[in-house]
Amino acid sequence: MNAPFFLEHLPAPLLAPGPRGLLWWQWLALPVLLLAAVALGAALGWVTRLVLSHLAARTRTTWDDALLERIAAPLTAFWAIAIVTVLQPWLALPDGAASVLHRALRAATYLVFFWAGFRSVNVAFALLSAGPWTRASPGLGGLLPLGRKVAKVLLLALGAVAVLNELGFQVASLLAGLGIGGIALALAAQKTVENLFGSVAIGVDQPFRVGDFVKIEDFTGTVEAIGMRSTRIRTLDRTLVTLPNGKLADTRSETFAVRDRCRLLANLGLVYGTTAGQLRAVIAGIDGALRAQPKLWPEGASVRFTAFAESALNVEVVAWFDTTDWGEFTRIREELFLQFMEIVEREGSSFAFPTRTVHLVGGGAQKERGPDVSAGPSRDGGAGRDRTGDL
Repeated sequence: MNAPFFLEHLPAPLLAPGPRGLLWWQWLALPVLLLAAVALGAALGWVTRLVLSHLAARTRTTWDDALLERIAAPLTAFWAIAIVTVLQPWLALPDGAASVLHRALRAATYLVFFWAGFRSVNVAFALLSAGPWTRASPGLGGLLPLGRKVAKVLLLALGAVAVLNELGFQVASLLAGLGIGGIALALAAQKTVENLFGSVAIGVDQPFRVGDFVKIEDFTGTVEAIGMRSTRIRTLDRTLVTLPNGKLADTRSETFAVRDRCRLLANLGLVYGTTAGQLRAVIAGIDGALRAQPKLWPEGASVRFTAFAESALNVEVVAWFDTTDWGEFTRIREELFLQFMEIVEREGSSFAFPTRTVHLVGGGAQKERGPDVSAGPSRDGGAGRDRTGDL
């Protein structure tokens, strides 16, 4: 490059060689250039933020205003680097020093870029936490702090690798060492990583939420907390069950919080002494009691004589009720069961229970026959047991 025009006006001592092969005026010009770049960068950064803030004020969102506030310092540094890049040819540096300065400027550019990304992470996750999807999913909201930390760590790692590579360090060997260490760490923390990904799967799929009443494996209870490693469930006995999220993500779970109605299923066994007319009257009475319930879901309700069971005539009652409140459903069920008893008693029938007929054979030997198809009060006043045979 041609020598700058002002060199002929510099005093001779400043043109003398200094350390590292640079002239003394170049050593003095470097800090002056940096200070001027910082000052001009601050001014240009202020103008840039002013223009962008006017544009952001026209939008209804607030995240763009928060983003401008967060990247104010990186924006100033970016303008300073740009000014040094433009003005550095006037230093007339030798090839070796110019190459070092170019590397330093590229490394500083990478550093400012990842710095701005690091400061923008908080804005991005604040936006996610205020979104409708996160408000509808408390479990997902609980994953956001972890996601923010992971994003920051990734940005720091990528930024460090990029800066070190520009400064001439052997990044490949460093990455190889980190890879071996990462494998060892992953093997040692296999269960922890499994639970971490399990918590992510639960947060994304949302099989249940905090406060839901669930059934998992052989216990039921209310979900109290969904953490990074485990989920805590308060059982009906008021004990606290803790399940690892890695196992829980692969376990069949049933939640009662999302059902839109409750089902009533009852099998009523009537004694075999019930006549066909009595059975028809019982079925009609039970159907009428169901239809009279204001919470009855009209579709799918049925009362049917379904089977000649071993010791009873089976009547199946199936109905759904338009309620998700378990307490309300149990009150409706109790009232209906009492009405079913009144209907059966009114029609002259009764409920059956298993019976056996015992024959007493001569010589004292006893022989049992299978369950008798006859049920109900016996002729000798016993509770449904008919004694016959040879004495």
